[in-house]
Amino acid sequence: MSDATDSVTDDRRETVGDEAIKNRPKARSIKPLALLWPYVKRHIGLVLIAAVFLVVATMASLTIPLLFGRAVDAGQGNTSGAQLLETIDRYFFYVLLAAVLMGILSALRFYFVSRFGERVAADLRTDLYAKLLGLSPRFHANIRSGEAVSRLTADVSLIETFLGSSASLATRTLLSTTGAIIMMLVTNWKLGGTLLLMIPLAMLPVIFIGRIIRGASSRAQSRLADAGADAGEALDAIELVQAYGQEERRRLSFYAAAEAVFQAGLKRITARAFMILAVSVMLLGGMVGILWLGARAVATGSMTPGELTQMILYAFYAGSGFGMLAEVWGEVMRAAGASDRASEILKETPDIRAPESALPLAEPSAGHLVFEGVDFSYDREGMPALKGLDLDVQPGEFVALVGPSGAGKSTVFRLALRLFDPQAGRILVDGVASTGTDPALWRSLFAYAPQESALFTGTARENIAFGSVGPVTDEELIRAAKMAEAWRFLEEKGGLDAHIGQKGRSLSGGQRQRIALARALVREAPVLLLDEATSALDSESERLVQKAIANAAEGRTTLVIAHRLSTIHRADRILVMDKGEIVEQGTHDALVAKGGLYARLAEMQFAAQAAE
Repeated sequence: MSDATDSVTDDRRETVGDEAIKNRPKARSIKPLALLWPYVKRHIGLVLIAAVFLVVATMASLTIPLLFGRAVDAGQGNTSGAQLLETIDRYFFYVLLAAVLMGILSALRFYFVSRFGERVAADLRTDLYAKLLGLSPRFHANIRSGEAVSRLTADVSLIETFLGSSASLATRTLLSTTGAIIMMLVTNWKLGGTLLLMIPLAMLPVIFIGRIIRGASSRAQSRLADAGADAGEALDAIELVQAYGQEERRRLSFYAAAEAVFQAGLKRITARAFMILAVSVMLLGGMVGILWLGARAVATGSMTPGELTQMILYAFYAGSGFGMLAEVWGEVMRAAGASDRASEILKETPDIRAPESALPLAEPSAGHLVFEGVDFSYDREGMPALKGLDLDVQPGEFVALVGPSGAGKSTVFRLALRLFDPQAGRILVDGVASTGTDPALWRSLFAYAPQESALFTGTARENIAFGSVGPVTDEELIRAAKMAEAWRFLEEKGGLDAHIGQKGRSLSGGQRQRIALARALVREAPVLLLDEATSALDSESERLVQKAIANAAEGRTTLVIAHRLSTIHRADRILVMDKGEIVEQGTHDALVAKGGLYARLAEMQFAAQAAE
């Protein structure tokens, strides 16, 4: 039976997670994109190759207006017909060559840039997932699983789009726009200067509205995470939802979350539309002015028709480039928002981590587990889960923990596994403190079968082998399954290759519990922790598993949490816990004779069994 004090309810977790989203710090610029720099450096070769193709392709595109202008001026000259046609043909052949070269180089640029974006996205996802796996249960209690998955999927997808498309497009557009303005100034500095004066005015809406877009994008991503978490929770508990007839209620809840995503996205779209409108009006106005001044210059003879053609094309390059930059800026700000969210995970400091100088553990370990004056509370201002707990479990000893809900039994297991660290006191195995060594090394000392048997989608082999520290043979897996009384039903389903369904849903509760027990037994760890290991078994299976537990406990330290007294009757010592303290300890017979809390628990259980 799990302890009320030892668990964080789903409602509280959802509330805390939503508050974390609302209170998330917002970036005010593209500074969060600095998160990506280490990944860029890691694949700098791809970036440089793509940059070369990008620059050469841009230069090829900028020669096209120049060649067009030369062709137009050639047509206006006094050259004879055959020579004129030859000149025009030559210039247009050059244009064709430039266009083909630009296409080839653009395709190569696209390949290397897209490959770079995919590579960085894969690396970032891997790092984020590794960080999430390393963060303590305290962190995961304060964030919804759907929110965490959103950081791995939706947010990284935005970053991937930015690196694999938007960043390249922005760089190319910036280069071509800058080049076009330079060529305009070279061709006619007055007309080029006119368009240049329009740039600061055109950039103002990009800067101010861009901030609005980034904030709206971040909110849209948060609301999307809400919708995903809401759907995930309902689908994960689909049997419960349908059993209670809550389909419509959950549908309406998801509709509200989806509508929030839409509203947040609508604000972002509206801001981007206003930005594009402002930039387009200003730049198109500048281009109209250039065309007007250019037409007057041709009429007065101060400018050739070819130069005007050149100016028009370069003005088109520059104008469309600024329009494109306005759109790309919105994508950049969305990526900045996603980077901001991803960086929160990567910058998170794990509560549980190895010290700078980790101590080695005894080999082989005797499994001598000691709690010395341990105080622990899940919340700083909450009720303590453990108060001054002293516990000494000798190597090979079989100890049972009993007590009412909220007594602190499961907290003992969580601290032993170093899922949390105590606020005071020490936990030691063979004289080495839990905080003095690497958490992974420390946890290798324990085999754990929780009350809620969490299984993974896949085969029985994968789920049982999950508990092994190193490589494990099929014979070892089968032996563990037999000890846990799981092999009989697995053999009927196909043995180790039997598919157990999504999260083990094709199995009964008792079968799932026995798979979880087999997973613990295959670990061959010196300390065995069993939390209500027989809670989901019928009487016959319970008897068989009790025998398996007795066999598994031989030669190793075993702690069992149980309320079925038949499970712990053979324990060397029974510890009775209440309100985070050990209030009684002894053998079953001695505790019953004492007439204390254990005797009352035993009396209630026997009465309940008699009533059945």
